[in-house]
Amino acid sequence: MEKADQCFYSKRMQRVCLAVAALILASCGEKPSTMDELTSTVVTLPNGVKVRAETMRLTPDLIRGMMFRDSLAPDRGMLFFHQQEAPAPYYMYQVRIPLDIVWMDHTRRIVDIAANVPPCPSKSAAACPTYGGKIPSAFVLEVNAGFAAKNGLKVGDSLDF
Repeated sequence: MEKADQCFYSKRMQRVCLAVAALILASCGEKPSTMDELTSTVVTLPNGVKVRAETMRLTPDLIRGMMFRDSLAPDRGMLFFHQQEAPAPYYMYQVRIPLDIVWMDHTRRIVDIAANVPPCPSKSAAACPTYGGKIPSAFVLEVNAGFAAKNGLKVGDSLDF
C-alpha cells in the first residue's frame, strides 16, 4: 500500500473513532457538565447530607490522597476505592489538615471511624502513626475533622454512592 493510501485510511479511521465516541457520549443520558463531576462521586449520608468526594481509584492516587492540601471545603471529601476488601490502615504523612476517616465494607456500611485525626508533623513516613484498618474495608471516605460527629455518623450506618 502506498504512503498516500495509508494516510487516507489513517485519517478515515480517526474520523470513524471520533464519530463512535460522539455516539457513545450522546447515548449516555444525563452527562456531567464539568471536570469536577467526571472525577468525583456524590456521597449521601444517612441524614441526607451530600458530600462531593474526589474519587481515588489508581494506586498513585490512593497513596497521595490528601497530601499537600492546605484546606478542604466543608461539603467536600475524598473517596478511596480499594481493589479488594481488606484491612486498610491510613496515615497522615504530609497531610496538612485534620481529618475524619471513615472505612466502609463492600456494602458501603461503616465498619470504623477515626475522628479528628491530626496531621503527622514528622519528616519521615515511617514515624507517622497509622489509623484504622483493622477491619476489612473496600471504601474509605476522608472529610474534615468533626464532620462525622456533626452528621451523627456511626459504625453500622450505610452511605450511598
